[in-house]
Amino acid sequence: MLKLYSLLLPLLIPVVILHLLIRGLKNPDYFKRWGERFGFNDIHPDAPVIWVHAVSVGEARAAVPLINALFDRYPDTPVLVTTMTPTGSTEVLRQLGDRVLHCYVPYDLSWSVTRFLDQVKPCLAVTLETELWPNLFYHCKQRNIPIVVANARMSESSMRGYLRFEKLTRSTLQQVSLIAAQSRADARRLRRMGAPSEIVSITGSIKFEIKLPASLREAAESLRRDFGSMRPVWIAASTHDDEEKKVLVAFRELRRDYPDLLLLLVPRHPERFGTVAKISRRDGFNTVLRSELRGPVAEEVEVIVADSMGELLKLYTASDVAFVGGSLVPVGGHNVLEACAVGLPVIFGPYMFNFDEISQLTLSKSAGLQVDSNRELVAAVATYLDDANLRFETGEKGKKLVQQNRGALERTSELIFSLAKNTCNSSK
Repeated sequence: MLKLYSLLLPLLIPVVILHLLIRGLKNPDYFKRWGERFGFNDIHPDAPVIWVHAVSVGEARAAVPLINALFDRYPDTPVLVTTMTPTGSTEVLRQLGDRVLHCYVPYDLSWSVTRFLDQVKPCLAVTLETELWPNLFYHCKQRNIPIVVANARMSESSMRGYLRFEKLTRSTLQQVSLIAAQSRADARRLRRMGAPSEIVSITGSIKFEIKLPASLREAAESLRRDFGSMRPVWIAASTHDDEEKKVLVAFRELRRDYPDLLLLLVPRHPERFGTVAKISRRDGFNTVLRSELRGPVAEEVEVIVADSMGELLKLYTASDVAFVGGSLVPVGGHNVLEACAVGLPVIFGPYMFNFDEISQLTLSKSAGLQVDSNRELVAAVATYLDDANLRFETGEKGKKLVQQNRGALERTSELIFSLAKNTCNSSK
């Protein structure tokens, strides 16, 4: 199956290039660094590297605490972080800067993978969440490079997709040295897909390992004064195409009872910032971009489109209630824990299959609400806006939820350290 996969995959190169060109029309960063996507890069490490792959923004954020733990245990070993998207690349550089080496991961073409591995010579490969690549895993195994799938999650729908190619999926998982699964359900699905039981451990999600900057509260209070201390603020974060339209419909309804309500719209993908601002203006709302704001927000401004990177925690902290997107459309949801960590009530839609365990935990701890329609979204936001005590109590439950579920980082790190002790140099 791997040979057939390797023979057929090059036929998709024209489709891949077309995809990059189409994405590049919205985000010019997709026009850049194509060589890296085929195994050509300028990285020349002096020693074998610990390689961490985080496909995009969410995985990159989750990887930071783990990377910091690797720095601590292996201070003399270079760390290479790869991503697949420009936004993931930006997040890595923003959070880690020149502390790490960085490039795009090569496409899973056999010759791209071998060139990449020949150049960077990993002593350990760690991939985050659901990245399973047959050629990449095969060639790592052939070179005796331990492969870890950390913070692994596998939804029911993703499992069904992988099982369409059951033999290839099974052989890919059998190349892996260790799987650190987020939950029992994730572990069960991965075993059903062919992962050997002895390599699967349940560690919890490292997405609970959220470290809030010491200056966050002060910065958020300053921002809230600019928004207007007496204005209620609703943030809709990580929204997707067609989702903003639903949010704006709900916002229009809410403005009838809360005429000074301010909406912060935070699109998931930076290339959509301008498009979302146009949609909001077309719907008749006085809309500005976050980058255009200087000082206090005028009372007539109704919608702010957050077109800045790295500010989500601050925007959450400066708001009263959060809706987390990717959940009113069938994307699978996004991480609600950042909002919980700062004490914000969270609302999300019916499509949370990528965060099923976390969303169910949030509901069971009364840290947020799930809605199935625009009508329910309006009611949920109004419920929190109407009751300051409920907002506070819900927010405190969210903070407690995050605090009580920490520990995955330590469990995952110790498993990785035990695996890497014979392959990566450590001075501790």
